[in-house]
Amino acid sequence: MSKPVEITDASFEAEVLQADKPVVVDFWATWCGPCKMIAPILEEIAGEMGEKVKITKLDVDSNAKTAGKYNIMSIPSLLFFKNGEVVDQVVGAVPKSQLMQRLEKVLA
Repeated sequence: MSKPVEITDASFEAEVLQADKPVVVDFWATWCGPCKMIAPILEEIAGEMGEKVKITKLDVDSNAKTAGKYNIMSIPSLLFFKNGEVVDQVVGAVPKSQLMQRLEKVLA
């Protein structure tokens, strides 16, 4: 069973940009309430779809360089990467059904 992978500024390129499958990056922080609400949903998706998509988490407080590079102004922000490019973005805590619809489009 897959779980979300904790990533950092240092591991971002290898884990996300060079990944061999689509990657969802959850930009979050420990103090963020909505981030805590979406975390179990992302864990479920990682468990269900781990072979098709990689779910990652990047703490914006300790990895400001990457958050700044992608202009993350609000958290949680989910960026969907495919072949090293951002192909979709979700800002805020959204229901699992909405995330699954976005993922299906990325995987299509």
